[in-house]
Amino acid sequence: MSVEVRVPTLGESVTEATVATWFKKPGDAVAVDEMLCELETDKVTVEVPSPSAGTLGEIVAAEGETVGVDALLATLSEGDSGSTAAPKAKEAAEDGSSSGARTAAEPDADGEAVDVMVPTLGESVTEATVSTWFKKVGDTVAQDEMLCELETDKVSVEVPSPAAGVLSEILAEEGATVEASAKLAVIGGSAGAVAPSATGGPDVAAPNAPAAKDAGKGVKNAPSAEKLMADKGLSADQVTGTGRDGRIMKEDVLNAGNAPASAPAPAAAAPRAPVAAGDEEREERVKMTRLRQTIARRLKDAQNTAAILTTYNEVDMTEVMALRSEYKDLFLKKHGVKLGFMSFFTKACVHALREVPEVNAEIDGTDIVYKNFVHMGIAAGTPQGLVVPVIRDVDQMSFADIEKAIGEKGARARDGKLSMAEMQGGTFTISNGGVYGSLMSSPILNPPQSGILGMHKIQDRPMAIGGEVVIRPMMYLALSYDHRIVDGKGAVTFLVRVKEALEDPRRLLMDL
Repeated sequence: MSVEVRVPTLGESVTEATVATWFKKPGDAVAVDEMLCELETDKVTVEVPSPSAGTLGEIVAAEGETVGVDALLATLSEGDSGSTAAPKAKEAAEDGSSSGARTAAEPDADGEAVDVMVPTLGESVTEATVSTWFKKVGDTVAQDEMLCELETDKVSVEVPSPAAGVLSEILAEEGATVEASAKLAVIGGSAGAVAPSATGGPDVAAPNAPAAKDAGKGVKNAPSAEKLMADKGLSADQVTGTGRDGRIMKEDVLNAGNAPASAPAPAAAAPRAPVAAGDEEREERVKMTRLRQTIARRLKDAQNTAAILTTYNEVDMTEVMALRSEYKDLFLKKHGVKLGFMSFFTKACVHALREVPEVNAEIDGTDIVYKNFVHMGIAAGTPQGLVVPVIRDVDQMSFADIEKAIGEKGARARDGKLSMAEMQGGTFTISNGGVYGSLMSSPILNPPQSGILGMHKIQDRPMAIGGEVVIRPMMYLALSYDHRIVDGKGAVTFLVRVKEALEDPRRLLMDL
């Protein structure tokens, strides 16, 4: 039975593509979803998988040809793979040809090949970046052993091996952007099936091994890239290829042509200041992580959208510190968690939000949505960047429950284990810059929230109390709020209520 291989949907407003590279030739056995060829459009590179297992028959569109959407690329003889694959496997074993390296992706004698797919990334998350591979092609892996780590806008996701076997092919290298449910790699059924291709003759190499790029044997650059290099007067040595096996693509030539002669990396979006001679050698250019890009985008969106204003006050921490010192040992013994300051501030904010509900609300179009609950975001700094895990229904929790939740969320944040769901739905946020020594700052809103409280360093200062100058542990508080929904009176009232609750913690018990 003959199966047609056609051009897939290329994207909105994209009507044609160029056949860049065929990975198979007529007569080759192919497995279902195995990559047959690569198409190049104006902006992206599209890989065409095999719609079924069988033998590649006729190639209708050769490399360099321009094809439209749904055009016929090749034909596939379905069900003939058994008669064709065996002679080819035998031939590869006898002459050591590089085609043997592709057989690792097909079922072997000891078990079926298993695809490694991108796991569920979370609600509204459609893509991720491959940050690190813990294994390389040819490595033996156990079931559930970590293969690689993906990075999304907010969290890092580890990808375990779905089965025991040998990592026979990596389809998404480090730095590649992959969509949800995309194929990352292939696990062969046994170490023995892959060992010849990993340790065979000098011409046998894994599909993504760096040696293929270095040797340059059998690697054909995209036709459009070749033409563009000729137009720009560039040689292949001056362009860094990002395609499969180091193949030079059209965008690689464009990047090389736009970059300064002394720096192969693409030029930054904003013009750089002049760099003194010799200083460029001492610079280091590092691509922003997806998390950092998202932080930058959201912070700028907050400034562009909300009318952010900040009001300040100061709080005498004497009573909270005394209460904490008196009961911390009993608290730890009974609840198994230390009594910190965050639970006092969280309780004080809940108390104030009940009196000034607009600080716990958000704008949705021309509506104001008031929240009859408090999902408290606790900003936490991690090695990867700022994250804000959310403690849900914190208004219903005790001091001990709050401390436990903060400790657990903080540990998960530092380890990069937070899920997307754990960082969504917050109604108000607390940010503690005091742990880093900040004396005063203006926190920025976490959209669509309308308020964020900034805590700062506790510092002994001389204060006039009862006509006398005494030394007291003082902390500056800052409330940034969206002036579109929160008036100055409401913001000041909120901050005063937080101050009163902390300077006399008994008010929290009496709901005053």
